[in-house]
Amino acid sequence: MPRFALTLAYDGNRFNGWQTQPGGQAAQDVLERALEAIAGHAVGTICAGRTDAGVHALRQVVHFDSDAARPLSAWVRGVNSHLPEGMAVRSATPVDDGFHARYGALRRRYRYLLYRSAVRHPLLARRAGWTFRDPDVGRMRAAAALVVGEHDFSAFRSAECQAASPVRRLEELSLEERGPLVVFTFTANAFLHHMIRNLMGALLAIGEGRHPPEWIAQLLAGRDRRHAPATFAPDGLYLDGAQYDARYALPSWGGGLPDCLA
Repeated sequence: MPRFALTLAYDGNRFNGWQTQPGGQAAQDVLERALEAIAGHAVGTICAGRTDAGVHALRQVVHFDSDAARPLSAWVRGVNSHLPEGMAVRSATPVDDGFHARYGALRRRYRYLLYRSAVRHPLLARRAGWTFRDPDVGRMRAAAALVVGEHDFSAFRSAECQAASPVRRLEELSLEERGPLVVFTFTANAFLHHMIRNLMGALLAIGEGRHPPEWIAQLLAGRDRRHAPATFAPDGLYLDGAQYDARYALPSWGGGLPDCLA
């Protein structure tokens, strides 16, 4: 049966996370109903990364199988006509049956937007994390450098995490200042449940002067979640895409954020 890969964007505030829920209001449920409307049969989907409620996607990658004879545009514009405004298919690509959105991903990338201001901004509510303090970006960069590499990230893993191993290879943790925003970029072979939000909590504690940069390395070595700060808000977290073998010619995660978020 022919297989297709979609890139998908959605507002995480509109859905109960990615994974299908009994009430049918998860992002996966909404997408599969729209695909069924175009395919004429039930469609199951597999995604690159299961996002929690409140976590957004700039470039979620999804694959599905369908033997419905449809032009490629039907899997984009046709599906979008059945989706709510908080979700849109951005591209559709035919792939062979060896492609797997989850297990075939070589690496994944997330962005976290942090808004620094004494007063909250209503237009950034649930679009960016907010701190009323002014964290030291230099201190956070120094701490970030200490966790890049392959490590046991047990100290930054939620109790509900179902991953078989806590070891992950964090290839990038960079910070870029854009006015009052700080854009954090996380790239890894895979992530643990709440790993990024837990790292954000530690980085902010360091940026605000509550701990030295070296403290994050101590947390990492200790492998004990109880000693790390609370999980930071999901508001500013965006799945920015996944990379696959070049033969699939899927859209890359690109070089930047949409203008509305930059």
